[in-house]
Amino acid sequence: MSVLTDDTLRTVTDIAAAETGIPAADLGPQVDLRGLAGVDSVRVLRMIARIERTYDIELEDEDVFGLSTLADVVTVVDRARQEAAA
Repeated sequence: MSVLTDDTLRTVTDIAAAETGIPAADLGPQVDLRGLAGVDSVRVLRMIARIERTYDIELEDEDVFGLSTLADVVTVVDRARQEAAA
């Protein structure tokens, strides 16, 4: 993973833990967010909104609705950050 991706993964994992109430240690990059007990689409959308505020980016709806793992989230966040910096 690149430095950007590693940093993004840590931040996204911390945000996911805060929004879902699941310890960050239990949230690996390949964990299916929608399969976690107590995590519904509202929590996922709140997580995405917090990520957007944290990075001052706006993710495309089609990207957001296609997300299922933290690795997916990191990919779209890194892409949006790179586009915003260009």
